[in-house]
Amino acid sequence: QVQLVESGGGLVQPGVSLRLSCAASGRTFSRSPVGWFRQAPGKEREFVASISWSGRKTAYADSVKGRCTINRDNAKNTLYLQINSLRPEDTAVYYCAVRPLGSDSYTPTRGEEYTYWGQGTQVTVSS
Repeated sequence: QVQLVESGGGLVQPGVSLRLSCAASGRTFSRSPVGWFRQAPGKEREFVASISWSGRKTAYADSVKGRCTINRDNAKNTLYLQINSLRPEDTAVYYCAVRPLGSDSYTPTRGEEYTYWGQGTQVTVSS
């Protein structure tokens, strides 16, 4: 069992940066691929970024590529998402998710590939 708690969201102005965190409990986190998804009002959940268990491989959605960095600290059981140059269209609830165990080349991009989800943190980008 893995429990996830996201933090770091808030109301920010366009152009600024934000770092989201996801604290995980459970012993499988450090050997599991993890990812970030987001869901804007009235829209379907969409993939943002994912990272393999060691951190050596990452994947990003085209909409955030070049503006986002995903990384993890397995010693702290924590996942991070740095988003730069925030835009109003980045407004959404951001969720972290864990896919228990997987090869170190595995960076799942579909929601159905993940088993455990956090409750989400709201990011609102507005002037």
